Amino acid sequence: MADSLKYKLSSGKPPKALFFLKGFLKMCVPGSYYRFQRKKMLKHLEKRADKEYILERVAYYNKVEQTQTLPALVRHEHKGSYYIFLDQIRKFGSSTFHKAYFFDLQDVARYFAKTLRICYIPGDVYFTPEYPSIVKSRLLKSDNQNSVVLKLDKLRHFMFVNDQKPFTEKMDKAIFRGKIRLSRQREQFLTMYFNSPLCDCGVVDKDSNHPEWLTPKKTIKEHLDYKFIMALEGNDVASNLKWVMSSNSIAVMPRPTCETWFMEGRLIPNYHYIEIKSDLSDLEERLQYYIDHPDEAQQIVNHAHEYVQQFWDDERENLIQMLVMEKYLEKTGQKEM
Repeated sequence: MADSLKYKLSSGKPPKALFFLKGFLKMCVPGSYYRFQRKKMLKHLEKRADKEYILERVAYYNKVEQTQTLPALVRHEHKGSYYIFLDQIRKFGSSTFHKAYFFDLQDVARYFAKTLRICYIPGDVYFTPEYPSIVKSRLLKSDNQNSVVLKLDKLRHFMFVNDQKPFTEKMDKAIFRGKIRLSRQREQFLTMYFNSPLCDCGVVDKDSNHPEWLTPKKTIKEHLDYKFIMALEGNDVASNLKWVMSSNSIAVMPRPTCETWFMEGRLIPNYHYIEIKSDLSDLEERLQYYIDHPDEAQQIVNHAHEYVQQFWDDERENLIQMLVMEKYLEKTGQKEM
């Protein structure tokens, strides 16, 4: 218990209590205020120098172009790692699914009438819905138009670090700490590289079927002692990818199969991260190459920093989210004046 408490206090992850407190405080503000703010935001958009960039990102997250009316039925279905909600916005309560998803939805839904209907699928989504649905993650495939991405579970996924240790001063190893769950990729990685001299890896899930891989947790700060950090997909995306790319270490992973608000589909292999084969067979070869070529490795670090900076403007991020939701409501035949 003491070790668990010590880890929570020093893990480097943002505190949930403060996040939930801010969420509850925002709910005390009348909805009419936010709808008035929405009109101001739309008016200001026309004067913004980055208007085209904003609209391009809106189109990326919401690819629905033809109007599709949502089914008249009501759905409230728990499906393990995700939840299917098809109903009025006001019917999604703080106890419906994980509380973080409630507050993340409210961050954008508060600009609109709570009687409007949405299909909202919070959780780890690894399929394309049958009708336009708001999701955290979507498959990287050509026919994923019904997956409308919002910035969800952001407390866990959208955190960045201030890494003061230069790449050249870090250990010549890759680190992985995580849970296997249903991830065949992570299980394969541990099978192949648990005893590799170039990897410090292990699972932190005591319920794992592989107790021989059980290894003590490491804080984010401790991760930053390594030149390379594995970013392996779990149920959907690798949740650590955002903070890894903001550090002076390099994310190492196969080409992603899912994406979130971070637009993983736009990442360029060996430019923003080190790409390895889907069967993981060339991991040690790729690590050794960048250990031997630190200048090329530093370029990847620099490019990753450039990429994450586009998500640091909170005002713009909120505007983009609001526009994605507005387009969603319009394309489901619910344009609100």
